[in-house]
Amino acid sequence: MNIWDNLKKPILALAPMEGVTDIVFRQVISKASRPDLFFTEFTNVSSFASEKGRHDALSRLKISPSDSPIIAQIWGKNPEHFSELSSALKNLGFSGIDLNFGCPDRHVNRAGGGAAMIKTPDLAVECVRRAKNSSNGLPISVKTRLGFTYLEEYKTWLPTILSEHPSALTVHLRTRKEMSKVPAHFELIPEIIKLRNEFSPETKLLINGDIKNRAEALKLYQKHPEIDGFMIGRGVFENPFCFKRTEDNLPYAPTKEELFALLNYHLDVFDQNSPQPYEPLKHFFKVYVKDFPGASELRTKMMECKNTNELREIINSYS
Repeated sequence: MNIWDNLKKPILALAPMEGVTDIVFRQVISKASRPDLFFTEFTNVSSFASEKGRHDALSRLKISPSDSPIIAQIWGKNPEHFSELSSALKNLGFSGIDLNFGCPDRHVNRAGGGAAMIKTPDLAVECVRRAKNSSNGLPISVKTRLGFTYLEEYKTWLPTILSEHPSALTVHLRTRKEMSKVPAHFELIPEIIKLRNEFSPETKLLINGDIKNRAEALKLYQKHPEIDGFMIGRGVFENPFCFKRTEDNLPYAPTKEELFALLNYHLDVFDQNSPQPYEPLKHFFKVYVKDFPGASELRTKMMECKNTNELREIINSYS
C-alpha cells in the first residue's frame, strides 16, 4: 500500500524541522488538529550505520500511535547507508521514507548532505535508487529546494530527481543561499507543475515555504489545483492550531485558554517521554505565551524555570 495514493487532495503535512517535530511536539500538534501526514526530524543515515550513533538515530525514529501515518525523513551522502537505514524503517512502523535534499544547515551541507546534494546530482540519484531498492515496499519521496546558489538550477535539478519517479516531491520555493531571507517564489509554481507533468506525472507534488495555515494552503490550491499538497513549517510557531478546519475556511484563532491548555498538554507529554534534555523545551514557550498583556513578563519567568514542575506552578499562578 502506497500511503501517497490514499491521501485526499490537498494533502496537508507538517514539515520536518530539526529540534521541533519530535515525538513530543507531533503529539501536541495532533491534539490541536493533526495534519494529514507527519514527518520525523532528520535522521542521519551514517549515524544509524555506526554502532556509536545508532542509539541516537533510533531515538529520533520513535513514534507514537497518534503519529500514523508518518514518514521517516533521512539524510546523508553515503548510498550504502541510505540502503541500510531504508531497509529497517518498515519494521519501525513508518508509512514511507523521505530523502532530505533541502536542509540549508551549514553543518549538514559541509558534510555533503541536505541541500548540498543539489551540487552532486549523480550521488543524489544513487542515494534515491539505493533507498528505493531497499525500502521493502515503502514509498520513497524527496524534499528539496529550487537550487543551491542560483534560482535557475531548478530547471535541471528537479528533472533529475523527477526522472527517478519518487512517489512524492516536496519543493521548498527558495534556494539554499536564500535560506528564508526572501519571499518564497510562488511565481514558479506553474513551471514546477509543468516539469512534474513532463518527467513524472505520477509523482505527488507538494509545495513548502511561507504557507502558514490551512486557509493559505486552500487559497493556493484553488489557484493551482494540479498541486497535490502543501507543507506547513514555521506556521506552527505562529499558531499550533494551523491545521484546524473552519466552516469559513479562515485561519482558526485559538483563545488564550486553548493555548494554555495545549501548553499543559505539551508538558504532560514531555514528562511521559522523559528522560530527555529540558532546555530545548524553552524554544516552544513563544508558541503558547504571546499576544496578551503580560505575555513577555510571563515568558521571562518561565525561562527561569529548571523543570516542568516549576513551569506548572508559574503557569497555574498566572491563569
